[in-house]
Amino acid sequence: MEKMEKTVYVEGYGCTANQNNLEIMCGLLERNGFIIVKNPNIARIALINTCIVKGPTEQRMIYRIKELARRFRHLIVSGCMVNVNPDKVKEIARKVNENVVVSLVGTNQILNIVKAVKNNIENKQKDFLERRKEIKLCVPKSYKNRVVGITQISEGCINRCSFCVVKIAKGNLFSYPLKRIVENIKRDLASKCKEIWITSQDNSSYGIDKGKQMLPELLKKITSIKGKFLVRVGMCNPATVKPIVNELVECYENEKIFKFLHLPVQSGSNKILSLMNRNYKVEDFKKIVRKFKKRFPEMTLATDIIVGFPSETEKDFKKTIELVKETKPVVVNISRFWSMPGTQASKMEQLDEKTKKKRAKELMKLHLKIAEEENKKFINKETEVLIDEKGFNNSWIGREKNYRQVVVFSKEKLLGKFCNVRIEEAKSHYLIGKKK
Repeated sequence: MEKMEKTVYVEGYGCTANQNNLEIMCGLLERNGFIIVKNPNIARIALINTCIVKGPTEQRMIYRIKELARRFRHLIVSGCMVNVNPDKVKEIARKVNENVVVSLVGTNQILNIVKAVKNNIENKQKDFLERRKEIKLCVPKSYKNRVVGITQISEGCINRCSFCVVKIAKGNLFSYPLKRIVENIKRDLASKCKEIWITSQDNSSYGIDKGKQMLPELLKKITSIKGKFLVRVGMCNPATVKPIVNELVECYENEKIFKFLHLPVQSGSNKILSLMNRNYKVEDFKKIVRKFKKRFPEMTLATDIIVGFPSETEKDFKKTIELVKETKPVVVNISRFWSMPGTQASKMEQLDEKTKKKRAKELMKLHLKIAEEENKKFINKETEVLIDEKGFNNSWIGREKNYRQVVVFSKEKLLGKFCNVRIEEAKSHYLIGKKK
């Protein structure tokens, strides 16, 4: 196969797990002699790893599939969109280019990416869609960021949220073997990663399918690995944090774990939480937050909120506003409700877009105010920052122990280094500091 024949243009979207899936697919392709390129003009085949967590995201995927199908004769589509609606994906591509060769790779078939690409180049339209328990650990990967090592600890989840299409895409919980997870992290550290991201659809449910919640045990194993590195624990559902909250707080005492808790509450109304099938109450969320903040007062609390869920009244929304005021999350991922086909919520009576936009705007205004106020508390403090990204000009971007983002200006090469920084300014989304 000639060199041009083996060039692959890639695009990736979505969550941290999706990012890791693309890293693995690129790593496997490179291991087998393929060349990953950023310029579509010099590529023979295109690979797009899709996300459909929300309606606008799905529309973006449809647009990109059309554009790539127009440009390329050979196209691989992977990710959640493939699992949920494979026929639609092919229809979208072939509507704009009847000669395009489209191959589909499901979220639990990514280790077959090399076979998929080789078949596609040979004009064999073979798909890899069968549901299986695929362990995405200890395999080649091409790092998107050389400082950050992403480790998936499971696939799927135990929940059945009425609004969620990801459950349809990823299925039930399958927890990966603990020893393999630890080995994967050791490999990342050996590759000089300094920041480890633990990710899944719900980290605190890890192990439930094996009979017990094992996240605290896993974190203890990870933090016992020798070396200087930091661990970001990804999204945890309040329902599955509740039984292990005391153990988790104890684990967070370890200096290797960022004092960062991503705990999606989704609504401040118990009525709405019930309609969402979230299996916890607002009081549970508050209790978890209080326990963490009592021990780690400067911690970063991140949460997700859906505004305009079916039947959400003004009173329900005000309860969400009051909850945000009380718990003061520094990071709030705000989504206007978008009806996704196949979900329970899509069958409920929908709110009008004007109301959803108004509520999202009000919540965003409050969030930015709280975030800036909380970040200003760091001004004039000195802290250690791990630089994990290059910014513009002479700027570097890093994270301090609470996972606050810090911008540092320096002509030195700081990527992957721990630096002592004095915080001089604070914005809603980041801090600005000077290297000591």
